[in-house]
Amino acid sequence: MTGPPAEAAVTTGVLARRLGVSPTTLRSWDRRYGLGPTGRSPGGHRRWSPTDIAMAEEMCRLTASGAPPAEAARVALLRFTPGGGQESREAPAPRPPGPGAVPDVPPAAAAARPGGPGGGLPLGDVRQECRGLARSAVRLDAPELDHRLRDAVRHHGLTVAWEEVMVPTLRAVGRKWESSGDRYVEVEHLLSWHISSTLRSAPLLLPSTPPPTKAPPVVLACTPGEQHSLALEALTAALGERGVPTRTLGAAVPAEALQACVRRTGPTAVVLWAQTRSTASVPLARHVAGLQWGAAGARRRPVVLPAGPGWGRPARSGFPHCTGLRDAVAVLIRLYDEDRGARPAPVGAG
Repeated sequence: MTGPPAEAAVTTGVLARRLGVSPTTLRSWDRRYGLGPTGRSPGGHRRWSPTDIAMAEEMCRLTASGAPPAEAARVALLRFTPGGGQESREAPAPRPPGPGAVPDVPPAAAAARPGGPGGGLPLGDVRQECRGLARSAVRLDAPELDHRLRDAVRHHGLTVAWEEVMVPTLRAVGRKWESSGDRYVEVEHLLSWHISSTLRSAPLLLPSTPPPTKAPPVVLACTPGEQHSLALEALTAALGERGVPTRTLGAAVPAEALQACVRRTGPTAVVLWAQTRSTASVPLARHVAGLQWGAAGARRRPVVLPAGPGWGRPARSGFPHCTGLRDAVAVLIRLYDEDRGARPAPVGAG
């Protein structure tokens, strides 16, 4: 059978890269479920038409959502019958695998956890949502990323979505980036952008408690030179969900700017994020902890909370310690509640 013109079709290798699966997986779907390319190039090589590609994309979406491969293939094929408004195509019954059959997913992914591959990323033992998120990221599918991230927040809450869906996928992308040179940079950037967008949209996705007016805030800032701010965005969203006011300064905050913010707002606590040891500054943390405001006889100081993997045990000595988002939220809520009693407003606050 001669399919569409070569320029309208793609090879198995090209489609595999687009979908974030291996060519072996695509060939397995063809052999076992009849979900494969229908056209051929003038030289006789098999080519995936736009309709074939759409079915493969639907197969990926369904398996990433946890559907068994055989059922996903059946649904994907049925969607392209005349009744579905797409090109007619006969769907053969699924065949049981023979002794030498290739598994539907790469062996490493299948051994880690059943439920479909994760776009070729080293995910390990993770929630099923991570696999669908990873596949969408590898495919650079921005609308699907938004959909999956927002669903994770709505269904699991912000803390679980961050710790068990977003972070494992980010780490897998980071490991893939490190092991493959300059490849996957675009995947990491796109995923980070959409995670940031989802975190900032959290007030629209979840019920939240409005913070009281003129209450002492929590200041969140990255140390000077630290560019990784996603964790602070997650903490900001989690505190906002619980009605704790925040002032988030973001990445690479100069020491002078941080000190000015502390003096002007009189915060309950200051969170200093450092991703690496080279950006963790113990002198800065101690200096901020020593800042004072208020009238004579009623001077106050902030509690400084060093956060992030850059702060080793010696660097955290003398400061509160947290082990993750859930722990940090609990510590900061306790400090905030303790500090909400009668206290003088900071000089210049507003």
